[in-house]
Amino acid sequence: MIGGGAAGLMAALFSAQSGLPVTLLEKNEKLGKKIYITGKGRGNLTNTAEREMFLSRVFRNPRFMYAPLAALDNTATMDLFGSLGLSLKVERGGRVFPESDHASDITAALTRALRDRRVEIRLNDAVKDIIEDPNGDCAGVETLAGDRIEGGAVIIATGGLSYPSTGSTGDGYGFAARLGHSIRETSPGLVPLETVETWPGELAGLSLKNVRLTAFQSHRKKALYSEMGEMLFTHSGISGPLVLTLSSLLPKDLSCISLEIDLKPALDEQKLENRLLRDLAQAPNRQLSAVMDGLVPHRLGQRVLALARIPGSIRANSLQAPARKQLVNVLKHVPLAISGTGGYEEAIITRGGVDVKEIDPATMSSRKHKGFYFAGEVLDLDAATGGYNMQIAFSTGALAGRSAAEFVLGKGKAPIQ
Repeated sequence: MIGGGAAGLMAALFSAQSGLPVTLLEKNEKLGKKIYITGKGRGNLTNTAEREMFLSRVFRNPRFMYAPLAALDNTATMDLFGSLGLSLKVERGGRVFPESDHASDITAALTRALRDRRVEIRLNDAVKDIIEDPNGDCAGVETLAGDRIEGGAVIIATGGLSYPSTGSTGDGYGFAARLGHSIRETSPGLVPLETVETWPGELAGLSLKNVRLTAFQSHRKKALYSEMGEMLFTHSGISGPLVLTLSSLLPKDLSCISLEIDLKPALDEQKLENRLLRDLAQAPNRQLSAVMDGLVPHRLGQRVLALARIPGSIRANSLQAPARKQLVNVLKHVPLAISGTGGYEEAIITRGGVDVKEIDPATMSSRKHKGFYFAGEVLDLDAATGGYNMQIAFSTGALAGRSAAEFVLGKGKAPIQ
């Protein structure tokens, strides 16, 4: 096993169940370094979504995930962690967390299970290269320290390029290329967005719930994305679950994308105007800026008024019908333009990776060389926030681990296509 993240840990566990000797090599000083920061440190390890709903949240190559999910789906993952002594809880949106709210407990549970099964764990031990036999099939790995570790199968679970501080530096792409695999272009995924407008910086830290974010492509002719949920303003733009998900759907050319925030998606424009009329009538002599506090957070209310070009100092009973309709329009359609995205140091996942057309989805094995398997973020698979990417790692890792063990035991030596 190359890599001690979510995919590598699960692959090691499923390989070890065969009784074969298993070695897990991790170049960091500890296992699961990236797991520690999932779910803002709370460890969002899966999502309870039904199969088809789950697959609809996988943005790239969702059909590839049928076999891995059959090997270990979200329900089986929850049962597995329960059997390892980790109590879980389900929160809004089907997100699953350790009851302790400590992501480290996920790694601890898997590590205990590996030690119980006598998996050899080698920390601070980076792999320099993979070793092939004269036929081009797997023979093992060579470490940076010069050690040659022989093995009948190697699972490459090295992650992508996101959060390089956790050790994700794209090593697996090099190993895959050595085997003749194609690497689909990579880019940061699930990242904050930078906006052309500077005013979001004035609201940095302000979180919005139950809003709708819509992205239009090609001059508003087509909605690329439109979902309700949470988002927040940052010093350079916007972030939060809605924004992170959108970021993984954006084309290269950001100039053709325009955004809108609907601050009151539960109300259509007529109902929202009626609500505003009631608020104005209840406090006819108050300043409009104070009346806005009943609709949105104060700082945001001031920005909405500025966007609508209405002075906040005017009295509620002075707001004329045209200005009122303009205010309602802005509340329903706050405009933003994207100037850029965050980099890999902010990205939760990596878009792109090893081309899954060259991987057998039934076993996670290379279609080019026998004995080599891939799992997790190194593959061209990515999904929305909410536990989906962790489940992809666990599912592909489990299938790769089981398949690799079967191959070494002589049960999986089907011809490579």
